[in-house]
Amino acid sequence: MALPRVVAMGMGWNAGRVIEMTVLGRTIGAVALLAAGLLSASGAMAEPIKVMTFNVRYASDEGAERWAVRRPVMVELIRRAAPDVIGTQELLQRQGDDLVRALPGYRWFGRDRRGGHDDEHMGIFYRPDRLTLIEHGDFWLSDTPDVVGSQSWGTDLPRMANWAIFETKEAKPHRFLFLDTHLAHRDEDAEARDKAAALILARLPALAKDLPVVVAGDMNARPDTAAYRRFARALTDAWPAAARRAGPEMTFHDFTGTPDRRIDYLFLRGVKAEAIATDTYHRGRIYPSDHFPIEAALTFADVGGR
Repeated sequence: MALPRVVAMGMGWNAGRVIEMTVLGRTIGAVALLAAGLLSASGAMAEPIKVMTFNVRYASDEGAERWAVRRPVMVELIRRAAPDVIGTQELLQRQGDDLVRALPGYRWFGRDRRGGHDDEHMGIFYRPDRLTLIEHGDFWLSDTPDVVGSQSWGTDLPRMANWAIFETKEAKPHRFLFLDTHLAHRDEDAEARDKAAALILARLPALAKDLPVVVAGDMNARPDTAAYRRFARALTDAWPAAARRAGPEMTFHDFTGTPDRRIDYLFLRGVKAEAIATDTYHRGRIYPSDHFPIEAALTFADVGGR
């Protein structure tokens, strides 16, 4: 299989700049520490695996939410959260390159929804000090999923899923499948979202086999929709299942800081959410995106490794 582009670059971030820290940001850090303490006490893992889903909002060079203004806030959010793997949506290549340049402990991979690097990516970021990338690939959410850039069901844009199998770097390593996606956004796309969910779930057995699964994404589907119900029947929604929760349940806030809908999710199989948080980190009126990212600390159902 031809592997999509993997990027690793580095440039330091000016840590001396003044940072506004929200109370919720401190709560999220406390939840992560609590999860680590609980896991250590249980003997399952000395440290949980930390996953994130984050619609980063595509880069624009105009307006109050232009990328040059948002970029340092997003870098700091990721630095503070320190997830092991991030599934992004709407990522442009220059955003991915900017992020790994500022955060040299990460690499990212993926191609865009048209099969190149000029459009939006479902880019997956990971920490090679914590995870080994074993295999990765992608497919399109259409009747012809192996046709690059294909679309079906009346959508106005190609939609896709990017996936990877990772192995943890620990004494008894675990492998898991991480899949990242972004479903169609229009009100009239409800059927397309449901069909996309069905396609993703139908592909999981061949991709994951018996491995644990994390499905991350902006589903553009609220919990009362057919697409959500389809995912939730087959997998576990990490938010209600988590032992500890912090932050608002809603995730889309349109750069206001006040979210009004829940459309971003982590769905799980074979792993347990010890803690989960909606990260509302911002500086003054500057938010890194119009979505809040969701972060979870996960442990594996077995403790013996693969």
